[in-house]
Amino acid sequence: MKKPVNQILIIFGASGDLTKRKLIPALHELFLQNLLPSNFAVLGVSRTKMTDEEFRQQAGEFLPADDSVREFSNKLYYQPLMVSEKDEYIKLIDRLDTISKKNNIDKNYIFYLSTPPSMYGIIPGNLANCGLNISEKYFRRIIVEKPFGTDLQSAKQLNVQLLKFFNEDQIYRIDHYLGKETVQNMLVTRFSNGIFEPLWNHNYIDHIEITSAESLGVEQRGGYYDHSGALRDMVQNHLMQLVGFIAMEPPVVVEADALRNEILKVFQSLKPIKENMVEKYVIRGQYIHSKIKGQEVLGYREEDGVDKHSRTETFVAMKFYIDNWRWAGVPFYIRTGKKLPTRVTEVVVHFKKAPHHLFGLEGGIAQENNQLVIRIQPDEGILLKFGMKTPGAGFNVQTVNMDFHYSDLSAEQIPTAYGRLLHDCMLGDASLYARGDSVEEAWKFIQPILYAWETNPSIPVFGYPAGSWGPDVSDNLINGGQWRYPCKNLTNDGTYCEL
Repeated sequence: MKKPVNQILIIFGASGDLTKRKLIPALHELFLQNLLPSNFAVLGVSRTKMTDEEFRQQAGEFLPADDSVREFSNKLYYQPLMVSEKDEYIKLIDRLDTISKKNNIDKNYIFYLSTPPSMYGIIPGNLANCGLNISEKYFRRIIVEKPFGTDLQSAKQLNVQLLKFFNEDQIYRIDHYLGKETVQNMLVTRFSNGIFEPLWNHNYIDHIEITSAESLGVEQRGGYYDHSGALRDMVQNHLMQLVGFIAMEPPVVVEADALRNEILKVFQSLKPIKENMVEKYVIRGQYIHSKIKGQEVLGYREEDGVDKHSRTETFVAMKFYIDNWRWAGVPFYIRTGKKLPTRVTEVVVHFKKAPHHLFGLEGGIAQENNQLVIRIQPDEGILLKFGMKTPGAGFNVQTVNMDFHYSDLSAEQIPTAYGRLLHDCMLGDASLYARGDSVEEAWKFIQPILYAWETNPSIPVFGYPAGSWGPDVSDNLINGGQWRYPCKNLTNDGTYCEL
């Protein structure tokens, strides 16, 4: 991996959890791998009063206790700032000048908005007001965290606000799912293997299934989650981006605009789910009180900060189509939820069955279709399921597994998602960042579902016991089949997971 040019990363909202738990550890990882610029600094910014040393101590809470931390911590600085006040930004300019001179760093700046979304329109304007958005002699980039809008209209407004002050090629909309090694490997799996790419279309694929399950509930985020829900929190961003990678046409080159152009085409080809069809194609659920391993588990409406009559979904399952030649008639299924049996994210490509029944059935059970399972997390890897002859007389067929685990590449260190994405931004590579037009297209697809739920109280919210795989009715979405029941380990499938 290349080493970026000298620069400063400015993190707004630096006293928050994201900075401590994700960003600083990811930067430390890059430091250990010698992937940070030769001259580099991090300036944390927020309203909290703190010194450089206090910020370094706070950051160290989530770093290993070794000698590398002391050297890394010397790159960390802190500036208290009322970020909503434009006159305060003179302090920011002065501090950046001081850090640049002290460390011999060029005035290349990345601004990371680790703040509430309400600040996404304010901070860029204040940066522009004092000229910190000008990208001429030195580059200026801005990273925006999700949620990128709460519906189509707010996403459009946010894009307009950002584009007033920064050009599109300066804006990096981060989705940490795209930084995961196994997500990127989908491109390699598809486009570098002659055994897969010719089959990657409606002639050979029966359906595609995407599951992103969490075993945790809303924890301490009940107040936030009750105004968000699974559709906004997971489907519109993370899972739709996975759909883009799975379904895209091969780009001309592996380069940001080429990749993002193809993802945009996928989103533009999504067959709309009209409001009067939402109940048929989308199932929503909410976890209810249950027992897991003998322990009482609260239902969603019993969580702190949640409305006692809430209709916010903690589970979504949906069926949809991509209306183009490659995917004509192939159903895509998405399932995500909280308080499910295990934490797992994976893509399952179900190939069509052989068009005959030449061989006998094992125990009278029909042979399964071939499956390619791409595991995003945990136990990252790839699993191929295919038929083999059962030993003994006759030609009975049983399904066997052939698997590859990323952990087998013991000589290679798999970077964290945030580490990879931060490094890409430092290099100016936006390949794994969402572009404004594709964000709007994803919202355009999701918006009729949100509107139907908001305006039609007859659309049910199904309860499901905490620790189960969601409402039973979600199985009705899949034509003549059922969802795959994944477990924590890639190859332990087909059975109900131990909680």
